[in-house]
Amino acid sequence: MIPLNKFTSARSSAAGAGLDGCLVSICRTSFPGNLHLVLVLRPTGLLSSTPSPSSSTDLGFRFSQNDFLLKMPVVMLRSVGDLLRYIDENHLTSDFTAKVEYCQSDWIVLRTAIETFAVTVKEIAQLLQGFGSELSESELPDEASAIEFLLHSHTHRYRQMKDDIRNVLKEGRLLLSNLETVKASKRDAEEEREIRADMDTVQRLLAQLRDMEEAFDGFFEKHHLKLQQYLQLLQYEMNFQQMEEVLERLINQEKDIGLVGTTVVQTEQLLRDLETLDNRAEEMARAQVLILHGHQLAANHHYALALIVQRCNELRHYCDVITNAIRTKRASLTRFKMHPCFDALRWCDEGAYLLASQMVDRFQTREGAQEALQCLSCHQERAPSALKNCQDILSLEFEAVLTPQLQISMVTEKLSVMQSMIRNRELCLKKLADVQVRPVQLVAPRPEPDQTWQRCKSPLFSPKHGTTRCDADFSAVSPVLILSQQLFSNHIMKELIATERIYVDELLSVLLGYRAEMEDPSMSNLLPSALRYQKDVLFGNMPEIYQFHSRIFLQDLQGCLETPERVGACFVQRKEKFQVYERYCQNKPRSELLWRQCSDSPFFQECQRKLDHKLGLDSYLLKPVQRLTKYQLLLKELLKHCMEERYRCELREAVDSMLELLKSVNDSMHQIAITGYQGDLSQLGRVVMQGGFSVWISHKRAAVRMKELARFKPMQRHLFLYDHALLFCKRRDEDTADRTPFYSFKSCLRMSAVGITENVKGDIKKFEIWYSGREVVYIVQAPTLEIKVAWLTEIRKILTNQLKLSLFRSPPSCQWRSVDLRM
Repeated sequence: MIPLNKFTSARSSAAGAGLDGCLVSICRTSFPGNLHLVLVLRPTGLLSSTPSPSSSTDLGFRFSQNDFLLKMPVVMLRSVGDLLRYIDENHLTSDFTAKVEYCQSDWIVLRTAIETFAVTVKEIAQLLQGFGSELSESELPDEASAIEFLLHSHTHRYRQMKDDIRNVLKEGRLLLSNLETVKASKRDAEEEREIRADMDTVQRLLAQLRDMEEAFDGFFEKHHLKLQQYLQLLQYEMNFQQMEEVLERLINQEKDIGLVGTTVVQTEQLLRDLETLDNRAEEMARAQVLILHGHQLAANHHYALALIVQRCNELRHYCDVITNAIRTKRASLTRFKMHPCFDALRWCDEGAYLLASQMVDRFQTREGAQEALQCLSCHQERAPSALKNCQDILSLEFEAVLTPQLQISMVTEKLSVMQSMIRNRELCLKKLADVQVRPVQLVAPRPEPDQTWQRCKSPLFSPKHGTTRCDADFSAVSPVLILSQQLFSNHIMKELIATERIYVDELLSVLLGYRAEMEDPSMSNLLPSALRYQKDVLFGNMPEIYQFHSRIFLQDLQGCLETPERVGACFVQRKEKFQVYERYCQNKPRSELLWRQCSDSPFFQECQRKLDHKLGLDSYLLKPVQRLTKYQLLLKELLKHCMEERYRCELREAVDSMLELLKSVNDSMHQIAITGYQGDLSQLGRVVMQGGFSVWISHKRAAVRMKELARFKPMQRHLFLYDHALLFCKRRDEDTADRTPFYSFKSCLRMSAVGITENVKGDIKKFEIWYSGREVVYIVQAPTLEIKVAWLTEIRKILTNQLKLSLFRSPPSCQWRSVDLRM
């Protein structure tokens, strides 16, 4: 029971409304528990009016229904005697002349602290439950960065909640300590019992809070471990996929290496390829490290134990397959190399080289023929013993190394062919060595026609022989010439394959020794800033060129080692693949500019030192361009020594395709130097031709025409002929060390509106290009007549194709412009 004057002593006796607010404030804030009845003891002299007996809640002033929201009865009392009818005097404080010692403010503070602590514990429980539900229902992302973010954010929130729980526990322990202090000061048994009940409540709340903390710690630890293991599994799976691609690539490279070579050169190359593949042990070592990491995850009781063990077994299987295959093929090739079969093939290759190296012009003397015979005889003496055995014995001796790719019939056929070639050469040489060569006499030529066919006087000539000395010599030398052509072709083919291998090795050394080093963290301190992220500019599409030659074209050439005349078909078949060189050459100016800026960098010097290269990187970046020009030269040599017409046609087509590629590369190199064209050059079609010309322009409009007639000196223009347009540009040379030209765009003529006059009076090298019905006429003078003819031919082809398309798309009544053929 609280006397009303405790709360109204500071108020005016006439402030009825103030009393209303005071009562509401008391009831709202001073009693933390639930109220059932409010007893109000009227202070003496506070109000003069008499309360109305009609309502037990009438306080003598008007209450506001909006302000006073207490939903319990309020009883107004006139005196303490009225109060004793409701409450025993032993339960009243000294303020009401009773004996109970009571401090209202201490009681309110204590009750408020207990209730606040209970509410705080409830809020902590709700927060823990909400956070746990959020963790349980959250979906696991597929990216490692997202998982790491979740781990960081969840850990941060977990630590915040742990701090909140520790603060609440500290508050509860302090409250319990205060209750123990209050309990020690109480003497009344009932009050002590109430304090003990409050202490039990606080202890129960603390126990609940500890239980919640322990359960939450266990749940979060499991969830955190699950996230960590999921991140480990995701990273392991990514590493596995990368390693699987590497190992599959190694397996494919191993499959491309034959079990047994059909020739000595091929066998030695296969052994070198195996050695190169075996040297890539670091990738196999990375696979072993990944397997070990999987075992560590499994040992730590990872939840995806079955999947990790499966991945480890797959990696181990890959490594075992590669290792066993390399070991098997190396053993097979080594056994074959030590077998007499290999000696037989080596003998055949040496014999072919010997026949090819003997010069035909030296056979015309007895000494030269005898010397060649002696060389062949020495080679025959070095023939392996297997050659002297019969077919069945050869089969038994070669059985250990025979494969579907290398049959005994193939070996014996090669042996028989080589022996036959050597015998034929020996027969020819013996005939030449036995011939008594007469000294050459200088005589004056006779102009009479019948004397030119006079038969040579020789003991060989007689009616019985039916031939002349010249005919006999021709019949003797002709087989030698035919054989020499074959041997020269073989020699050129070997040179082509050998240089192709060197070329592939050089490309690989550049890609590994320079390009890959640009991504090596240990070399980053030497890498200049201008080179960072510029490897595609510096090296262009060299990796694509290397893949084409190492995986496709080198194998094609090796397949033609025994039949060089078939190599033309290889070039024709791979014609589209060679387009990679066009993109490489188009990037070459950018690459050279970047090289000039950074050529003095310590990075390039260190890479060159590691590779032990005598030449700098710029020399190796020029290799693809040099190789492209080398092909057409070797093909022309093969064409000169090819005898069969069908193979000559293939070789001619191969030469033409390489020359066309060189022209296309050259044209594209000029095209990328065009500046000022407002449009996409690729929309104009392919570059058909390009070159420099002298040009005069004539217009129909009078003012422009008079201005053009005043120009006697022609304009120098560089013309680019496309499928759909003709571009006029002006060549300009940059003031740089290499004088790199560029072409300033001047005008563009759509081929759909172009016509030509093939001949102009006064100069056979001139022709006209007129535009839009001769609205503008360009008189073009070519440097030579041949260039003029070539340009007119290509322009006619384009116009003819456009005529066919227009006739196909348009009605028959449509007329197409004519080509003026005035002489």
